[in-house]
Amino acid sequence: MQCQLSIISPVYKAENIIDLLVAEIITNVSKITNNFEIILVEDGSPDNSWQEIKKNCLKEKKVKGVKLSRNFGQHYAITAGLAMAKGEWIVVMDCDLQDRPDQIEKLYLEAMKGYDIVFAKRTVRQDGFFKVILSKLYYRVFGYLTDTKQDASVANFGIYHKKAIKAILSMNDYIRYFPTMSQWVGYRKAYLEVAHGKREEGESSYTWRSLFKLAQNNIFAFSDKPLRLTVRFGLFISGISGIIGLHYIFSYLSGKIVVLGYASLIISIWFLSGIIILTLGILGIYLGNIFDKVKGRPTYIIDQQINFIDEFQ
Repeated sequence: MQCQLSIISPVYKAENIIDLLVAEIITNVSKITNNFEIILVEDGSPDNSWQEIKKNCLKEKKVKGVKLSRNFGQHYAITAGLAMAKGEWIVVMDCDLQDRPDQIEKLYLEAMKGYDIVFAKRTVRQDGFFKVILSKLYYRVFGYLTDTKQDASVANFGIYHKKAIKAILSMNDYIRYFPTMSQWVGYRKAYLEVAHGKREEGESSYTWRSLFKLAQNNIFAFSDKPLRLTVRFGLFISGISGIIGLHYIFSYLSGKIVVLGYASLIISIWFLSGIIILTLGILGIYLGNIFDKVKGRPTYIIDQQINFIDEFQ
């Protein structure tokens, strides 16, 4: 029999939350169906998260554990879980319980209205002020650079039909970013307002440095607009330089300038050198991404897995 519902959650530094997470998911998903699985993907966590996952796997066969060989990143852990999911419908949620399990039923009922993807829209985010502001700023910039409509209130949490997940898995992008990929594949989408929970314990594992790196990777992985903007900027600088050049030539012929200024020469050299270095840097990032892609390395490596038996087939 086909599994009805798969719940996937990437796990990192969550040893004290696993028991509550599993209990909450079982309680709420059981209201929909008893034919479900919970896939917890341990992403090289430095604490005892894997031991807690194994303990829950032994208590409940519906709980399945996947341990990656090292920390690959949240979106790579999500990809690993998606590849192993058997459900007709797949729910993706974070492990910190800010994505509340009691909202899964609402998402499922909305999907039953004929949608292939239902995104959870966090109307009142339980995050810090600066994180919310920077998130909105990032999505605004990201939307402009990718020529797409982005919503800062939408993240990983949502329910997805297996055909949408199959399409996402078919994308061979080396850099994985689940929210953008799920937007790109199309299909019938809906947005449902859900309650956003407070973090049960600790702080986000994302540092400002890692968030900046994530933003940079996503922008350069999903858009070539930075390259096109450098071309436009180069043309703009060339146009301005031509106008200024004509001005100086006219001034010289008119006898207004005898010796050109040293300051203007130095400023021009430094400014144009900066533009050239910036352009080369952008090209270098794209070439680096191409280099990573052509190596053909896997985006994740599984070390261990528990309870993966094809009982639904």
